[in-house]
This record gives sequence, C-alpha cells and structure tokens, in this order.
Amino acid sequence: MIPAIFGISGLELSADERAFFKDADPAGYILFARNCETRDQVRRLTDDLRAIHGRDRLIVSIDQEGGRVARMKPPEWPKYPAGEAFAKLYEIAPASAIEAARVNAEAMARELAMVGISVDYHAPFDVRRPETDDVIGDRALGSEPMQVAALGRAVLDGMARAGVVGCLKHMPGHGRATCDTHKELPVVTASDEELEIDIEPFRTLSAHPLGMSAHIVFSAWDTKNPATLSETVIGDVIRGKIGFDGLLLSDDIDMQALQGSIPDRGAAALAAGCDIILNCWAKMDDQKAIAERSPEMAEKTMLRLERVHYAMGGPLDDIETAELLAKRDALLAISEQAA
Repeated sequence: MIPAIFGISGLELSADERAFFKDADPAGYILFARNCETRDQVRRLTDDLRAIHGRDRLIVSIDQEGGRVARMKPPEWPKYPAGEAFAKLYEIAPASAIEAARVNAEAMARELAMVGISVDYHAPFDVRRPETDDVIGDRALGSEPMQVAALGRAVLDGMARAGVVGCLKHMPGHGRATCDTHKELPVVTASDEELEIDIEPFRTLSAHPLGMSAHIVFSAWDTKNPATLSETVIGDVIRGKIGFDGLLLSDDIDMQALQGSIPDRGAAALAAGCDIILNCWAKMDDQKAIAERSPEMAEKTMLRLERVHYAMGGPLDDIETAELLAKRDALLAISEQAA
C-alpha cells in the first residue's frame, strides 16, 4: 500500500484507473462534484473502489461541509448550512448550537454513508479573525478557540454516529492566512505565543484519529517551508505542542501554494512527516509518478491508518435524516427569532 489518496476523473472508473489503482494500492480516494451525479451512481463507484482492494474498510473521502463546500449538491442531496450558522447560534444559545451542529453533521454523514463514503474532511478547526481570507470565511465555527472546539467536537461526534470519520483541519490553523492557498502561499508572522490561540482547538481534539495539514508558512516556527513541508512544524508543533498522534494527511498537493512538480511536492510532504499525501486532480501522469516515487507505507502510518479504519462503521440507530434536519432547523430558528 502506498501513502497516497487519489482523485477519480469521472462518474465511473476508467479501465486505466481500475488497472492502475489495483497495481498501486493507494490508501484511499477522494470524490468531487465530477464524481457525484446520483445516489445509485456514487454507490456503484464506491463499491467498485472497494472491490479493487477486496476490503470494506477503505478511505473513500469527500469535502462535504455545507455552504460553499458541497460536492454532493441539490436536488439529489440536501443543502446544508455553512459553519457560520452554528457560530451565530452559539453566541445566543451555546448548548442549542452544539446540538444543532451535531444533528446536522449526523444527517450529512448518513447521506455519505448510504453511498459508501467513509471519511469527510470536515470540520475546519480554524479560528476566524477579522483578516481571515474568504477561502475560510463563513466555513469557520467561530473566532474563539473554546467555541470552535465545542462546535467542532459536535461535528465529529455527529458524523461518528453515522459511521463516518471526520477530520481536524487545517493544522496548525488557517485563520491568520490572508490569501487563498489554492492560488498562493500565505505567510503568517504571528509570534509563537500568539499562535497558541490558533492551535488550541486542535489540542483539545488531539486524540481524534485523522487530521490535515495547512499549506501556510508560520515564520515563528519555520521561515521557509509551509507546514505541510516543514519537519519542524509537523514534529514540534502538530505532533509536539498540539499532541496529535493520528493519521496526518497533507492538504491537496495540487494547490498553487506549493512549488515544484506534483511528485516532488508529495515526496517533500512525506519527508517532512505527513503520513499520507492527498492528490485530487485525477491526472494519471501525476498519479503514476507519485506511485513510482512513493515508499511502502511506514509501520507507524499503517497503525494510524488502522485507527481510522476502526472508527468507520454503521449508524448507531434508525433515526431518519428528515427527523435530524427538522431538529436542526428548529434550533437554528432560535437565532433568527433573536435577530
């Protein structure tokens, strides 16, 4: 097995993808809107991926947060609110906001589980600030670390009730970035002491089995390398200060915040301490080059991956998605009534 998660080009596997994935044996896959047309179609696709590997427990992942970040869209799937809706409710009624975030996440995860998706890269634990770039913006769960941690924990718990594994992202924090990492490399000049605010939500949930790095330079820790490519940030901050010992994924190595060829970026992320690299664009040449250069998965990474697999499973009860959404809407209405 190689330490990579690959994208898929379309609604079904091509013959080349099927043969390559069987030979390369990546750790998992990520789906985008280009892969999601109908429930039956997505289920066939995820069943095909599992058949290649001959195992049920497999990372079949997606970015499904709600708001702007939704790969599975109406009318086939429900529309979910962005994190800001729960952050606003928290200011008025914290307990209600936590429950609303939990039932919303459970409803979303049930939709994912029904089509064979086992991992959702949700929730952002980034602490929002006045200067936070819109790439995070209304996705954030708040501007106070305790609030972000409380709502984020509710999201992770809700997804777990449906057997889907959530993700701590983007470690060690994206809230101070003033540009979009899809387009350029942010540099954060805050001091080590100031950055304690940013890492606090991640530290609170550090026992979670899955996390993702940020393509951001934190000059207090490493003046040259973004976190994804920084042995210092991964070793001293993510593994050290935060205390995260779960499976660490790179953010998408195709983003323009990183430089060099895609295989070079992947190799640098692994060398810095990421467990698995995320390569989303489904370009076969890049995927093959990554596979050729990737080492066999390290034993420590394998053990961390097993923890993620262990966290996958079926829903705990037979609650209908509609019932969960109705409860969420009733709770979110509190903030509308108070406005």
